[in-house]
Amino acid sequence: MRVREMGAALVDLVLPADCAGCGAPEAPWCGRCAGWLGPPSVPWLPGGPEVVAAGRYTGPLRSALLRYKERGRRDLAGPLAEVLSPALDELTGGGATWLVPAPSRSSAARARGGDHVARLCRTLAAGRGDVRVAAALRLTRRARDSVGLDAGQRAANLAGRLRVRPSALPPPGAYVVLVDDVVTTGATLRACRAALNGAGVAADVALVLCDATGGHIRS
Repeated sequence: MRVREMGAALVDLVLPADCAGCGAPEAPWCGRCAGWLGPPSVPWLPGGPEVVAAGRYTGPLRSALLRYKERGRRDLAGPLAEVLSPALDELTGGGATWLVPAPSRSSAARARGGDHVARLCRTLAAGRGDVRVAAALRLTRRARDSVGLDAGQRAANLAGRLRVRPSALPPPGAYVVLVDDVVTTGATLRACRAALNGAGVAADVALVLCDATGGHIRS
């Protein structure tokens, strides 16, 4: 294990158990934050996969994601996976499922101690015999950070920069669920779906933690 990974693992062990949303001494969610989680929403993405989001990108769910993603709180993968679990059940219907995480830029993943979406997928699949993870997509080094980009810029940023790992693809005919942390314009999910479809893998549904779109059709 590399020094960076060892350090991150030690942090996971020594961090106090607290509320994922606000840091209060009550894990995994304090009563106040638990009351603000969800309900699930279904963003409408023209030309994209069917999407189920665990909640809106606001309040304690947003805070927990930022602590997990940007502030080194790898231990919050567990509480966030628990929030995603009911939405995954809604999508799968109990059958065998392959989770394909939307990839992070390699530089961002290194800075965060690993790919946070892939880790979330592994945590979500843990203990589920019918759920597996296939890290079948990657971004080239030319992809830039998407923060602040509009829909057209995000799509252009991903054009030609998303690659498929043939050896990591789910088996033919598998039921595939794309997974990402936040859906904003839908550009990432559309690009991931197109890349998988081009490799002969159907990816018609997606699961995200937070819905940051301008509107949704069900909540």
